[in-house]
Parts: sequence; C-alpha cells; structure tokens
Amino acid sequence: MSEHTQLAAMLEQSNFKWPDPPNPDKLSVCVHCGLCLQACPTYLETGIEAQSPRGRVYLINLVNDGLMNINDAFVDPVFRCLDCRACETACPSGVQVGTLIEEARGQIRQAQPLTGVKGMFSDLMLKKIFPHPDRLQKIGKLMRFYQKSGLQKATRGLGIMKLFPKHMQEMEAVLPLIPEKTSREALPPVVHAIGEKRGTVGLVVGCVMDVMFADINMATARVLARNGYDVVIPQAQTCCGALQVHAGERDTAKQMARTNIDTFLAAGVEYVIMNAAGCGAAVKEYPELLHSDPNYRDKAEHFTNKVRDISEFLVEVGYEPPKGKLNVKITYHDACHLAHAQKIRTQPREILRSIPGVELIEMADSDRCCGSAGIYNLTHPEMASPILEAKMANVPDGVTYIAMGNPGCMMQMATGVHRKGSDMEVMHTVSLLDMAYRAEQGLANESQASVTQREEARA
Repeated sequence: MSEHTQLAAMLEQSNFKWPDPPNPDKLSVCVHCGLCLQACPTYLETGIEAQSPRGRVYLINLVNDGLMNINDAFVDPVFRCLDCRACETACPSGVQVGTLIEEARGQIRQAQPLTGVKGMFSDLMLKKIFPHPDRLQKIGKLMRFYQKSGLQKATRGLGIMKLFPKHMQEMEAVLPLIPEKTSREALPPVVHAIGEKRGTVGLVVGCVMDVMFADINMATARVLARNGYDVVIPQAQTCCGALQVHAGERDTAKQMARTNIDTFLAAGVEYVIMNAAGCGAAVKEYPELLHSDPNYRDKAEHFTNKVRDISEFLVEVGYEPPKGKLNVKITYHDACHLAHAQKIRTQPREILRSIPGVELIEMADSDRCCGSAGIYNLTHPEMASPILEAKMANVPDGVTYIAMGNPGCMMQMATGVHRKGSDMEVMHTVSLLDMAYRAEQGLANESQASVTQREEARA
C-alpha cells in the first residue's frame, strides 16, 4: 500500500474530517505512563483521568481512529485543558500535548461551530477586533474614558459591579489604568540605540500589551536601546494569533501569522523581540501552524529563527548590568509558556539577580500555572480560581514584587494579590531592569509611575 493510499485510509476512518487534524505520528508517541498526571492542574483539581494529559491524548486517539465521535465527552476535556504545557516538561517521551490539543480544538470548531450569543461574541473578538490594532486602540480609549471620567467610580459606588459574576468583579478591580497612548502611538517608528550600535531588532507590541501594558513595551524599547540596539516597530504588524489558536480559530490565526511574517521579514531586522510569554510561544510555533502552507512553511522557519523573548535575547547577546539599586525583595513566577513551551527559566532570574539590592526569593512550584491561560480565567472561572489560590499560597511572605514575563499572568496574579489584600505589586521582569537603569539617572520614581497608576485604578 502506498503512502498516499495509507493516508487516505486513515482519513476515511478518522472522525477528524477537516484540514489540519492532530498528527497521528504525534499521538503514537504517548505510552500512557502517567508521569504527566502530577504536573497537570486540571487533573490535580478533579482527579479525573479524562482531565489529564494522558486521558486527553487517549480521547484524541479514539476520535482519530473513528472509535469516538466529536461529542460533549470529547469537547469538555479538550477545552478544559489550560494548554499550560507542564505535561510536556514532565513527559519523558516528548509528546507535544499542546499542539495536539490546539489541533483538536480546530476540529471541534469545524464540527461544532459556536452559535447564538457565544458564536457572535467569539466572532466579534477573534475575527473582528483582535486582528485589527486600530479597533483595539479605540476600545482602549473607551476603557480609559470609563476609568478617568468618573464612570468607574460611580459604577463601584452604586454597587453595579455586584450584579456581575465574582470573577468579573475581581478582574475589573485589578484592571490597569489604561495609558493615554498605546505603545504604537507613543513609540517612534525606530527607537535609536544609545551609544555604539550593536544591531537592529524588531519589537512585537502585541494586542493586550500594546493597549493595557504600553509601559512594558516602552520599557522594553528603552532597555534594548540602552544595550546598543535600534528598535524597529513596524506599524503593519498585528496580534500574534495565540488567542485564536487556543480557541480553535486556526484560519484566522494563520492569516495573522502570515501578516506578521511578511511584515518583520520586510523590516530587515536581525531579531524579533517578544515580551509576552504566550505570544512568544505562539510566534515560535508558526512553522507548526503553517506546516501545510507551501508558500509560508519555509518563510515561517526563517522568521521564527529570529524570534527571542526579551530575557532570552539579553542573556544571549550580553547586556550591561544595571548600577541603580532597587533594594527590594522579589519572587519570580514562571509563566507557563515561557518555562514549559519556550524552555526559558534561568535567563529572567539572571537578569533579576543582576540588579543591585535585589533579593530574589524563590517561589515553591514557581512553574505551576496561575490559571490565566489566555482567557481561561474568563471561560473556566470555576477551575481557574482554585488554581490561582494554590499559586498564591506559594508566594513567599515579605516580597515587594512578584516578577513574571506575561501580561495574562500579571492580571491573574494581580487578582490573587487583591484577594489577599496585600500591598505586593506585580511587575514584568524587563520593567524591573528598566527601573534599575533609570535609577542610575535618578529616574526610578518616574519609571514606577505607571505602576502607581495601576494601583490607583484598583483603589
């Protein structure tokens, strides 16, 4: 039997009927040893085999072999997965559970498209808003108006937020103060290197990071310029597509990936810098996403070879240790898509330890998921909440900052801090490095201003 005939036979028996199904070769790698079980947050919470990595791979295999239909018993475990990739770290066989889950979600959304209000909302967010930076900017301006006009204060004072579910109340309480300008608006097309130029990099400003955490993008650009790099911010770039991939909206994600590949390759930069762990993991996996696209398969490989997380890049090329002192105790949370997906663990810690006056206190189970997982804390709050509680129980006492490298984690951990009524602050690793650089010039208080504004917004 020829290879083509074998493939046709496999597709005929499989209940994955649409393009881009889970790869059977990846499924066969799993030997069901169970070493992934204790790494999986949903299995630890439920104790149910179907809610474990091993169980999910088994279910995907059943559907692939035509022994199970795409039904609720399949859909729930696949979408209840946090896609945190902790199982991949634990797996001795190298099973790519994250990719299998994402491909299975793509099949589910073909077999069972969302309808009604859920379908309209999903279509609005994933297809009509996030792929369009100008629309996100307008939403950001509306959010800022809500915060600054007195509407937020009135809403809280009148108890209107109590009409919403608890997790929505908590997220509103920790919503950062939206800056007047997004980083796209505030940053020039090129931020020039300070001193001798070492090279040219492109900066992915993202979607949530651009609108809600513009100060982190600004800090990233300053740190790169301080270390001798011209920083190019291409205006044609779009959102990375991570949210779409996680939701099973693969066609839209592919369109966004192609746009980013073309944009950054045309910019002629030597490296492409990310400062959001989830986005970085998604971008580094563009070759997987576009593996069936003959026009972009090789281009995706060429592009992703340039991609670096900001902490990964600084340690790789060498950076100037800061001289400004912060004199604070810090703990570090390993964002799942930085530690498990990108295998970046030591670099952020090296950066934090290089800051004079910083005492880094390790967090127990620092690479255990916080429950954010993109928008998982919105779609599955009943699971995300206890996962967050377990995470916060491991935060050491007496720290000033919880450092991390992902905006979703920052929002989720800020919710945990809010629950505890603590005065700890959640900070991005690169922001702390930027603060130390600026402290050399007596500007540390200025660089902390955006953090203070966030706290004001929560008050």
